[in-house]
Amino acid sequence: MRVSIIGSGYVGLVTGMGFVKFGNEVIFVDIDDRKVKMINNAEPPIYEEGLEELMDEFRGKYRATKDYHEAILNSGVTFICVGTPSREDGSIDLTYVKQAAEEIGKVLKEKDLYHVVVVKSTVLPGTTEEIVKPILEEFSGKKAFQDFGLAMNPEFLREGVALRDFLNPDRIVIGVRDEQTRRILDELYAPIQAPKLFTDIKTAEMIKYASNAFLATKISFANEIGNICKKLGIDSWEVFEGVGLDHRISPHFFRTGIGWGGSCFPKDVRALISKARELGEKPLILEATVEVNERQPLKLIALLKKHIPVLENKTIGILGLAFKPNTDDVRETRAYVIIKKLLDEGAKVIAYDPQAMENFKRFYPDVGEKIRYVDSPDDVLRGTDAVLIVTEWSEFEELDYSGKIVIDGRRVRAAEKGAKIYEGVCW
Repeated sequence: MRVSIIGSGYVGLVTGMGFVKFGNEVIFVDIDDRKVKMINNAEPPIYEEGLEELMDEFRGKYRATKDYHEAILNSGVTFICVGTPSREDGSIDLTYVKQAAEEIGKVLKEKDLYHVVVVKSTVLPGTTEEIVKPILEEFSGKKAFQDFGLAMNPEFLREGVALRDFLNPDRIVIGVRDEQTRRILDELYAPIQAPKLFTDIKTAEMIKYASNAFLATKISFANEIGNICKKLGIDSWEVFEGVGLDHRISPHFFRTGIGWGGSCFPKDVRALISKARELGEKPLILEATVEVNERQPLKLIALLKKHIPVLENKTIGILGLAFKPNTDDVRETRAYVIIKKLLDEGAKVIAYDPQAMENFKRFYPDVGEKIRYVDSPDDVLRGTDAVLIVTEWSEFEELDYSGKIVIDGRRVRAAEKGAKIYEGVCW
């Protein structure tokens, strides 16, 4: 099958390359010249495990362009995978989704064959049918579910293992209204052996939000219990090892620490809160989930000040800038909150991350230009009064922490065993 992908970020690029691996031809569409050039050179514009090897293996089976006409006229299914960033009030910004729908509609006007448009961007319930559909119909002059197909297919990819998640998912959710679109998407996903749930479009949109909101809530719940455990001298990881053995609960997402970040959980939980308020509901649990998460990274600073009460002119090391290991993504990373607080207290900051230093510098110029970046984690250990572990990169387990004050937000066992003074945020 020939597939076009609008947007070549984490979701778009991984989705497209996953389809390539299953024998399809894929055309990526992006407005960024740099991304287009890199993809056409088989160079991933993002860091994601296994992606570079896959792009090299399947050269010639995919290409990138800025031209919607080229992509849509030469494909039968188009996935919208553009970003839906948060506004200041927490609601989502649909600018890129609307732009994509408009451009797709213009090309559909020129196309006689039945074409399926799939929204894969994370959008609130009602968006596909109430916003995307009218734009497609206006600019194509055609009717959805009759002249062209329209579906919603949420993604459930974890950055760092996104390719693995696409190829071996827990489930595939597809929101459809017409039988022809259902058949086409069922065929496209046929190589993947996973439960396939076909729903109406609005339900598919809600499944994505409910999934992310629950996982974020589970982490915040674990951290709240973890904070209590810390004051009682209890290891929260042992507590949740026991809790997670209950088959009704499961052990996943019970790694207590300094909270969640990234491109999905913060944005999606805030958007759901905003939508609930708009509907006249008060989302107490979701609001508490966010509040716990916003406080959690500052626990590291409080623990640090137990050992270094005055941080002014002290040199503090940061191990990890990405919001999680095995990615270069720094969106909503807990490192930003921590570093900003350290700088506000007058500390000097030295930082290392194996993948995310350039992104951090670019995304957070207000703090990114005030800290010193070093070439190895050993440089962080050598040149600082204390070290904060913010991201649990596997290489941090290989370091010698002897003689150091270490405040750990992610449970790096080598630091726990080897540091002169060690504090875990929830253990």
